[in-house]
Amino acid sequence: MNPPDTASSPAPAIRLQQRAQAWLQKSLHVLLSQYVANGLTVSLGLVLIMLALFEAAGLAAASTAAVGVMITSLPDVPAPRKRKIMQMLPAPLLGAPLFMLVQLVRHDELLLGIVVTAATFLAVMMMAWGKRGGPICFSLLFSTLFSMAAPPVGTLEQIALHGAWFLVGAGLYLLWAVLTTHLLNARFRAQLLAECLHSFAQILRTQARRFGPQPDHSALLASMLQQQATLADHLQNTRDVVLESPTTPARQRLAALLLSLLEARDHQLACDLDLDFLLEHSASVAALPALQLALDSTAAQLETLGMDLLLGRRGAAVNAITDLRPQLAGALPPRTQPADPLAPDPLRIDTTDPLALLHNMADRIGHINDEAVKMAALARGDLAPALAAVRTQWQLFVSTTRWSWKPLLGQLSWSAPTLRYALRCTLAVAAGYVASLHLPWVAHEYWILLTIVVVMRGNLAQTVQRRNARVAGTLLGCALVMAVLAAHPGARTLFGVVALAMGLAHAFALRRYLYTSIAATVAGLLQAHLLLVGIQPSFAMAERLGDTLLGALIAWLFSYVLPAWERNQIPALVRRSVQAQLKHAQLALALLDNSKTSDLPWRLARREAYNSLSDLTLATQRSLAEPQKVRPPLEPLEALQARSYQLLAQLTAVKSLLLLHRAQLDMAVAQPALVQSARCIAAELEGTDTAGQATPDAGPAIAGQPFQPRPDPLLAADLTPWLLRRLTLACAMASELRQAQARALA
Repeated sequence: MNPPDTASSPAPAIRLQQRAQAWLQKSLHVLLSQYVANGLTVSLGLVLIMLALFEAAGLAAASTAAVGVMITSLPDVPAPRKRKIMQMLPAPLLGAPLFMLVQLVRHDELLLGIVVTAATFLAVMMMAWGKRGGPICFSLLFSTLFSMAAPPVGTLEQIALHGAWFLVGAGLYLLWAVLTTHLLNARFRAQLLAECLHSFAQILRTQARRFGPQPDHSALLASMLQQQATLADHLQNTRDVVLESPTTPARQRLAALLLSLLEARDHQLACDLDLDFLLEHSASVAALPALQLALDSTAAQLETLGMDLLLGRRGAAVNAITDLRPQLAGALPPRTQPADPLAPDPLRIDTTDPLALLHNMADRIGHINDEAVKMAALARGDLAPALAAVRTQWQLFVSTTRWSWKPLLGQLSWSAPTLRYALRCTLAVAAGYVASLHLPWVAHEYWILLTIVVVMRGNLAQTVQRRNARVAGTLLGCALVMAVLAAHPGARTLFGVVALAMGLAHAFALRRYLYTSIAATVAGLLQAHLLLVGIQPSFAMAERLGDTLLGALIAWLFSYVLPAWERNQIPALVRRSVQAQLKHAQLALALLDNSKTSDLPWRLARREAYNSLSDLTLATQRSLAEPQKVRPPLEPLEALQARSYQLLAQLTAVKSLLLLHRAQLDMAVAQPALVQSARCIAAELEGTDTAGQATPDAGPAIAGQPFQPRPDPLLAADLTPWLLRRLTLACAMASELRQAQARALA
C-alpha cells in the first residue's frame, strides 16, 4: 500500500471550507436582503394587529380582520414612500366588496359559482397593469376564496359586521405599511442597491469565463442573456426606490452609486468587442488570464461592497476597492512606445496588431474597475456625488403608480394575452368548482380553487413550475399544520404561526416558490382553522392533498385552453426592442456630438433598450417549456439579442473614446462621421435608405463579429481611426440586427 500523499490531502478540506464559506455568504446575502426584511415587516404587522383585535374584540373579529390584513399585505413590497398608499389601496377597496358578496350568496351553490367565476375574471384582468397589477390580482382572488372558507352567516347584519372587521384589519395594515415604508426607506435603498451589485458581479464572473481556456461561447452567451435580464428587472425596482427624492447626502450617495453601476454595465458590454479576434492570436491569448483575474477580482470586491451595504457599514468601515490598472499594465505585453499604462498610444496605433486590441480590451476592464473604485469612494463618503438632472427630474426614472384605464383597454382584444389568461383561469375555476361539488370525499372547494389560481399563470412555463412546487409545498405544509395542531395551541400561538408563515411566503414569493408554497399552505390552513374554530375543528391531510392534486391537474390541463403562446407575443417584443435600439443610437450619437446636450433623454432611451431586451429574453426562455410545434425559432431570436447587445457595446466604445479621449480625436473628421453614422443606423433599423446614404455591406461575419478592416497604422497618428472603425462597425451591426429581425419575424 502506498502512503497517502500528504501534499494533496489538504485539498479536499480546503475545498470543503471554501464551499462552506460560499454557502454562508450566500445565506447571509439572502437573510439581509429586502425580501426577508419586507417579509418580517408583514409578519410583525399581522401578528400585532391580530393580537390587538383578539384582546379587544375576540377570536371571531381577529380572524376576520386577519383576512383583511393578508389581502392588503400582498402588494406591500419595497416601493417609493410617496406612492405607497396608491400602490396598495386597490386591494382592500376591491377586496372588501368581494368578501361580503361571497358571504351574501354562500347559501346558494349556483349563485356562489357565478360570483366566484366572475370575481376570478375581474381579478385576473388586473394583470393588465403588469407587475403592479399582479399582487392586486391575487388580493382579489384570496378575498373571494377566504370568504368561502369562513363560516356561513345568515343575516345582513352579520355580513356587514364581517365586512367591517375585514376593513378594520385592512385599514390598520395600510397604516402599518406606510409607516414601515417610511421607517425602512433608507434600509430598502441600500438593500435594493446591494441586490443590483450582486447581480452585476455575477455578470462579470460570466464575462471572465469568456476569457478562459476553451470557453463555451454558446452556453456563456445564454447565461449572460439571462443574467442581463435579471439585472434589468432588479435595476427598475431599485430605480423606483433609490432615485426617489435624492435630497439628502445619504440618498444622493446611493443614487450616485446606482448611476455609476449603470456606467460599469455599459463598459462590461464593450468587453466582448474584438474578443473573437483576440482568441485567435497566441500573443494575446497568453494575457487573457490576467483580464479574467481582473474581472473576477472586481466582481468579488463588488460583492463585498454589496455586503457592506447590507451590513449597514458607513464611512471608513466600507471596504475600499483596489485599483487594478497597475496590475493589468504589468501583466500585458509592453507596447513599442508606451504611454499611459492602459490608454491607447496617441503616437502610434496599429489596429491590425492584436496587442493593440488587447490593451484596448484591458482599458475597458480598467473602466469597469474605475467605476467600482468610484462606487467604493462614494459609499465611504470620500467622493461627492454628481447627479445633475437626476436630482431634479427623478420622477422620469421611476415607474408610475397612477391607475389609469389605458392598460386595461389595451388588453380587451381577443388576441390579448391578459384577456385570454383571464378567460382561461375563469374556465378552470368554474370546472374546479363544479368538480368540488361531486367529489367522493369531503371536498374543500376553496382549497381546490386556491390551488388553481396560484398554479395557473399567464404562460405554460411558469404554470408547470408552480404545479410541481405547489404539490410538494402542500404536502410539506400539511405535515407542518398537523404537527402544529397536534399540540393543541391557543389562539395567540396560532396567530404567531400564521404571521410567521405569511411573512415567509411573502419573502420568498419571487425567489423560491417552493418555500412560499409551504409557508402559504401553513398560513392558509391555519387561517381557515381559526375561522372555523368550534364549527369544523378537524383537519384531514389526505383530503387536502387530494384537493391540491385535483386543483393542480385542472390548472395544468386548462393551460392548453385559449393559450397565449409566446410566439404570438414575440413579434411585438422584437419590434419594440429594435425601435428602442434605434432611439438609443440616435440619442447616444447626438449626445456625444454635442457635449452641451442634456443626457436625460439618452439615459431614458438606454433604460428602454435594456428593458426591452430583457423582456424579449424572458419570453424566449419561457417558450422552451411550450410544445415543440408552437415554439418560435430560437436561432434568429438569439442572434437578434446578441446583435442588440453588440450594437450597445459599439456605442459604448464610441462614448468612451469621445468622453475620455476627446483631446486625441480630430473632431473635424469625427463630427461628420457621427452624423453620418446616426443616419446609417436609422436607415438600417427602419429598413429604408436615406438619400445619398447607402446601407453598408457587413461582409462575411467572423465568429459573430462583422468584418471590418482595421485602420492603416501609417495613417493612425491619433485615435480618430479607432472612432471611425467603431462607427462603421456599429452601422454594420445595425445591418445584421435588421437581418436578424427579418428572420425572427418571418
